[in-house]
Amino acid sequence: MPERRLAYRFAEGVLDTVITWRLEPQGEGTLLVLDHTGFDLDSPTGRQAVQGMGNGWPGLLRAIEPVAAEA
Repeated sequence: MPERRLAYRFAEGVLDTVITWRLEPQGEGTLLVLDHTGFDLDSPTGRQAVQGMGNGWPGLLRAIEPVAAEA
């Protein structure tokens, strides 16, 4: 069975978050799911990071979509 999940720690010692990418079968295709978890919302760095990542991830996923559709 092919692997469908990749998880790794991001910014250890600074943010200490976890990014997880999952592939899920959906109809005739595959859904790519991104979870970025573990932000410390009690710290200014954590709040700033979650806001920045929240603005950045959608653009990255939009950029991936046409490339993945061609594959």
